[in-house]
Amino acid sequence: MSILKDFLLQLAIMVIPIFSYFTLVIEKVESEKRRTLFMTLLWGVSILLCMAFPISFGDHARLDLRILPLLFGSLYGGFWPSIFLSAFIILYRLTSGISAGLYSTVLVLVLTLPIIWYYQKTFLKAARAKKVFISSSLSFYYCLLGLIIVGLLSGFSAENIKIQLIFLLFVTAVAFCFIMLVEKIRENHQLRKEMQNAEKLRVISELASVFAHEIRNPMQVTRGFLQLLNDPDLPDDKKKYVQISIEELDRANEIIHDFLLFGKPSADNRQRVDAGLQLKRAVNIIQNYSFSFNAEIKMSIEDNCWIHANSQQLNQSLINILKNAAESMENGGTVSAGCTAENGYVRITIKDQGIGMTESQMARLGSPFYSLKESGTGLGMMVSYQIIRSFGGSIEVNSAMGAGTEFIILLPHMDQ
Repeated sequence: MSILKDFLLQLAIMVIPIFSYFTLVIEKVESEKRRTLFMTLLWGVSILLCMAFPISFGDHARLDLRILPLLFGSLYGGFWPSIFLSAFIILYRLTSGISAGLYSTVLVLVLTLPIIWYYQKTFLKAARAKKVFISSSLSFYYCLLGLIIVGLLSGFSAENIKIQLIFLLFVTAVAFCFIMLVEKIRENHQLRKEMQNAEKLRVISELASVFAHEIRNPMQVTRGFLQLLNDPDLPDDKKKYVQISIEELDRANEIIHDFLLFGKPSADNRQRVDAGLQLKRAVNIIQNYSFSFNAEIKMSIEDNCWIHANSQQLNQSLINILKNAAESMENGGTVSAGCTAENGYVRITIKDQGIGMTESQMARLGSPFYSLKESGTGLGMMVSYQIIRSFGGSIEVNSAMGAGTEFIILLPHMDQ
């Protein structure tokens, strides 16, 4: 019964950091770096408790689940969290004195960490089933390696081998169950975010379909009368007011146009499109506009960048991103636009030398009504994201404050 209690305590110690992270940290902390920091600290506490309350077998055998916090922290966090957690294990083990157990702990970590680092990027990009396989295999490898090293340092005995084999199977099974739990919670969290965005888009769509046309008609009439009032003999100050009124009406008209993209479904008239050619056209359209920001656009476009898309919608998305890139450079600079075909995808990159963005700002890009510009509505970028997703593609953003921003558009490639 005592062994069963120890097992259950170890499992509880593993569960607490998982639910603490997904209920307290991920909801309130927007920065990815701070999330990783909190996650590492939570797994560190889990390691401390696992090692402080081990599973006792007989008089000498002491086993614990320290590998699982180390494994999860390393796979989800990366290199530095794995170093911190490993150092934490070694330092805590030192409190028990220098012995064969300490040597085996250090050897197992030295032989395991490079393997975890090797599979870490693959793990993050993998589907849930593959993640479960990778984590279970790594935990099995860690325990098997520990069994062999402990046997070589302390000697093999039938009872110890039996205990170690049972523990190996137990740890592998727990790793399987817990990675399934973590991935399920992550999927539910992502699904909830998507549902919240979908609800916002639904509200926008309904508003657009009901009000957009009715608002646009009186605006056009008002704009026409303002143009008639803009007489050459009008005083300069009144001319200025008329011109400002016309510009504001045009800006409102652009916002309504973005609303209408949600309010009416667009025809699915996709065809085989050369993404490189469309990028050239978008650059040509935006080139003169970029000169007003002292921005120069340089292109690097390869052949065979064929995709299945709507050329007009793709142009709209590219023009919006190029426009934002030019506007982000307060003191001028260069915008690099490129298009290549690689690994089954067409990769379109647009990189500027502008003010850059924080991690929290990047996370909210494409959300309804979120814009970094004082007069922006966020609808343009939201439309761009929706267009790329409708083509089966995705948008990745790399940025840092003061270091510019890079948009990477990945679209499924079509052979010639």
